[in-house]
Amino acid sequence: MEAGTLLSGAASVAAVLPAGGSGERLGSATPKQFCALLGRPLISYTVRALERINWISDIVVVVSLENIETMKSIIEKYGHKRITVVEGGMTRHRSIFNGLKIFPESKLSSCPLQKPEVVIIHDAVRPFVEEDILLKVVLAAKEHGAAGAIRPLVSTVVASSADGSLDHSLERARYRASEMPQAFLFDIIYQAYHQCSDYDLDYGTECLHLALKYCKTNAKLIEGSPDLWKVTYKRDLYAAESIIKDNLSQQVCVTTDMKEDAVQFGFLLHETLKSEVKQVKGISVFLCKNDNHLQNIFLGQCYNFICINAEKSDIKETQQLVDILENSRISVLHPVVLISVHLNVSENMSFRSGMEELAGIKEFAREVKKKNILVYGLLIHYNKGQIVLTRRTIDEGRKRR
Repeated sequence: MEAGTLLSGAASVAAVLPAGGSGERLGSATPKQFCALLGRPLISYTVRALERINWISDIVVVVSLENIETMKSIIEKYGHKRITVVEGGMTRHRSIFNGLKIFPESKLSSCPLQKPEVVIIHDAVRPFVEEDILLKVVLAAKEHGAAGAIRPLVSTVVASSADGSLDHSLERARYRASEMPQAFLFDIIYQAYHQCSDYDLDYGTECLHLALKYCKTNAKLIEGSPDLWKVTYKRDLYAAESIIKDNLSQQVCVTTDMKEDAVQFGFLLHETLKSEVKQVKGISVFLCKNDNHLQNIFLGQCYNFICINAEKSDIKETQQLVDILENSRISVLHPVVLISVHLNVSENMSFRSGMEELAGIKEFAREVKKKNILVYGLLIHYNKGQIVLTRRTIDEGRKRR
């Protein structure tokens, strides 16, 4: 079921990202949220993870005063949308409170934000959050008032006595690590922060605890995935970079035009990718500049494309896709790989003469490389009748399942 259907009746959902940390544990002069991963700031990955979810109406990023301009430049450079930057406080809770205050106070200022029914609170240094867990905590918050992701404890928690000796340990099976994201009915968490003591604002770290302590709201706990971990130490940056590289290679978009040959071949290629290359997702779409499906693919951070051209010497479809990619600005983030496939159904043309007709793509590839788009040409000779027969075999196999 679509997320929009599950959230039907909801006024709106917004998100607050506290990003005011100094990165002291990272051991770097640069706060960890602004450290580069593959040339792009960590916080940009987290923002994009939320931004690509269309039912999140607004994203508030809370940063320290000295980093406001840095954050604004990141938003501009990477084309982030629906983002509002707010000055943080001296502690985590004070920063989150500042982020929440922007909603009800927006009616008194030029800020266009509307108070949401549900607000998500998520760490800016947890870039691998998926829509599934966000939807689960939001739906649970609508029902229970508050909800948060949890994970099993990795190590046993112990308490020491005044002299440094073991005092007692906790039974690990009974406890869980509180993670992000968390979600709240806005009025509950806003009221909790309004009533919060200075001690809790200065020394507390757990938002769910504030909802329980000040609003008597027992949060629903949702088991989260292993990807919810937080970048804290320098080694975490290397691990995050490795995951990002894997993610970039795990999705491919197959685009075709409306011509029968291209559609038939695109279908077979799509099926082959799904069955033979287990780590790759195949997505078939028709090229259209206003295609919402294609725009969602860009937001999903797909950087590998196969464009099928029905004519062996025609690169019109490839050029159109390059224009769309350039307008989407995704190549600003990482190189885009585009394989331009050209079909030859002629039985008389030799492979050599076919390649000569494709010579024009070399110059085209040199030009678009300047835009961080890497184009490769591929000429395929095939028997049209065999393609149709193969598709029928696949369709019949599906019916028997």
